[in-house]
Formats: sequence, C-alpha cells, structure tokens
Amino acid sequence: MTQTRPKETASPDRRGGSRDAIVRAAERLFLERGFGAVSMDDLASEAGVARRTLYNQFTSKEEILREMLRGLSEQLRDALPPGIETQGEVEEVLRRIGKGVLTFQAPASFVGLVRMTAADAQQFPWIAAGFDAVLDPQLKRFARYLAHLTTLGVLACPDPLLAAHQFLGLLNEPVLWPRVLRREQPPVTADAVVDEAVQMFLCRYRVSDQRKVTRGGKRSSK
Repeated sequence: MTQTRPKETASPDRRGGSRDAIVRAAERLFLERGFGAVSMDDLASEAGVARRTLYNQFTSKEEILREMLRGLSEQLRDALPPGIETQGEVEEVLRRIGKGVLTFQAPASFVGLVRMTAADAQQFPWIAAGFDAVLDPQLKRFARYLAHLTTLGVLACPDPLLAAHQFLGLLNEPVLWPRVLRREQPPVTADAVVDEAVQMFLCRYRVSDQRKVTRGGKRSSK
C-alpha cells in the first residue's frame, strides 16, 4: 500500500519571516517614495516574495502600514514603560520621560515616517489618524501625571494637556524637527536638551515654597 505524501506547508518561522520581510520592505519604500506611489507589486519585489505570498500575509498595503504603526506603538511603550511615573521625584521622572522620547524618535525610520505622514495626510487622512493613535495614549498618560502632581500641589498646571505638549515641544524643536526638515541641528547633546527642557518646564510649573504659603501661613496651590 502506497502512502500519500503530506502537503508541504510553510513553517511558522518561514511565514513569520515573510511577514517581517514584507513590513521591512514597506518601510523602505513608503519612506522613500511615499505611501501613494507604492504598489503591492512593488512591495512583493522589494521583499523578495511571490505576489501570492504577499497577499497571503496582507490583503492591502493599508494593512501593511497599520502593521508598521502597531510596531511603532510597541516601541513607544518600551521607551516609556509602565510605572515610569513612580521612579523618583518630578525632576527625575521628567528626565526619564525626556530621554525615553528622544530614544524613541532617534531611528531614521521614525523621522521618515513623520515626513511621509505630513506629505500623504491630505490624500490619505487615515494615515495621520493612525499616527496620532500611536502617540495620543502616551501623551494623555503624561498629562494625567501632570494633573496628579497639580492636585498634590507639586506642580501648578492649569491645562495639563497643554503643559504636556509644551514639554514635548522643548524636546522636539532642537532635535526632531531639524531632522524632519533637513535643517542643521543645534550643536547640543540629547542629554543637554533633556536637562534644559526639564529646568525650563519646572521654572514655569513647579510650585515653590513661596507660592505654597500665603501671608497668613496657610498653604495655597496658587
């Protein structure tokens, strides 16, 4: 009696390898040409996979970009891990957050994604919405931290979300935006940018002893 040979199927590692190769290829082409200028055939060729393999992994290039954004979200969570808000006094926590943000933004792929999002957002609004969905949860988490410290009387942030944006602006202006716009960066180190951002932020928002105590000796958050 002859035995039928079982059909060969791709191993999980090979399937995963193909998927990873496709995402890496998409990252290269999307950031080089823009989302709208890249076809599924382009992606298959760049990834070195058959068109059928490409469609077995992803139904569209939109799905591939969303996969890239999910990976970006995981990277941001790694840069700003749970519990970071409890690791020290406010100055140290802000410094950790600042360093985490700059570490997250350091790869050239992140800068390229910002450029692509800005260039393609009008034609493909969902790209900008997807990019915002990566950043917004961490921004709101930071704002909640600032609001909590305001409740405790450590900070005085009347608008914690605005304050969170301002802190990020102090980091992004000298580091991220020159790279995005291909301008010359200021001759400063990332550590110096973070230290100055923390000090400027606290000069505005930290509640000093003089602000805590009123003339009658009672404490005030004003």
